[in-house]
Amino acid sequence: MRPHRKQQSNANAGFTLIEVLITLVIFSIGLLGLAALQANSMVNSHNAYLRSQATLMANDMADRMRANMVGVADNRYNALNGIPVNPNCITDIAGCTPAQIAIFDAFEWNTTLNAELPSGAGTVTGNSADFIITVRWDERRNGAIGTGCDPADADDLQCIAVSLTLL
Repeated sequence: MRPHRKQQSNANAGFTLIEVLITLVIFSIGLLGLAALQANSMVNSHNAYLRSQATLMANDMADRMRANMVGVADNRYNALNGIPVNPNCITDIAGCTPAQIAIFDAFEWNTTLNAELPSGAGTVTGNSADFIITVRWDERRNGAIGTGCDPADADDLQCIAVSLTLL
């Protein structure tokens, strides 16, 4: 006598394979979400780096101004904008005048800004005691050329402004 075998129903055949495929689709969507989060995290980390660099560079100009109080008193830092010509007086035996130091500070500062930040530039405005040091850069790297600081305007650059009072 033969043992009695139960017959399997073909109604459920392949159902497990469909469950596995659906699980793979859901898992793939989750992995894509994690990849997007990682990419967004890297962009935000780089933007934080750029902002810290801009803050350091604004403070660098403030330190340069504190070191050249005669140049500040002579209004040599009142309207720094753009990269001036290097006065080449640092290696000169006679040294630099306070006015030449101010020009050299602007040259070196703006050259560093341009090298360290995308489309980096800086301005110093004010009078002989109160100054606003502004650092601008293209954080979105979209070719923005605006000089405003409106984060909602895609044409404006990202900026940081530091207020400096010298007595």
